[in-house]
Amino acid sequence: MTALLSNFRNTIIVSSLLALVMIYAFFAINQGTAADFAVAVLRFLHVFFGILWIGLLYYFNFVQIRKMPDIPAELKPAVSKYIAPEALFWFRWAALATWVVGVFLAFHRGYLVQAFTLDAGNGFANKGIMLLGIGMWLATIMFINVWGFIWPAQKIALGIKEGFDADQKAAAAKKAMLFSRTNTLLSIPMLVTMTMYQTIVG
Repeated sequence: MTALLSNFRNTIIVSSLLALVMIYAFFAINQGTAADFAVAVLRFLHVFFGILWIGLLYYFNFVQIRKMPDIPAELKPAVSKYIAPEALFWFRWAALATWVVGVFLAFHRGYLVQAFTLDAGNGFANKGIMLLGIGMWLATIMFINVWGFIWPAQKIALGIKEGFDADQKAAAAKKAMLFSRTNTLLSIPMLVTMTMYQTIVG
């Protein structure tokens, strides 16, 4: 067991295999249609990728950004050269996967356009869909921030993209921090809309 748990890749492989067994078990007892099962799988993937995305967002904001000023200068390269690039890799791709699977889920459930337009086509009558739509827009803004602002700025700040001086790197780091902090600000109300909608309305 120690050998398994000491290897991250093997741990994830075994966990994924166990998850597939559980997915099959739910498929076997599924009383609904194949479409219902597809929604269940999409919802699982949406939650999984969302946890990875928001978990890393919170790691950056609750831990790394706050504690970086306290790290001795000679130790900071360990974070900027090794930890941050790896975390940003999972962060940005989890953001993409969360958003794409969320769009597929909303489309499969039949409320994608209705939610994204905040139920404008029905005179904004469905308040639950309006609230869910607000959450979807918050998540979309967060996704755009990751790929359009945070990642491009971090590439400069971390020296992944070369040809920038110290002042430009500092400015890029501040820009990345501000957009990351914006996503943190938006994340909590976004999570409220997603969880409350599924419990009270969906």
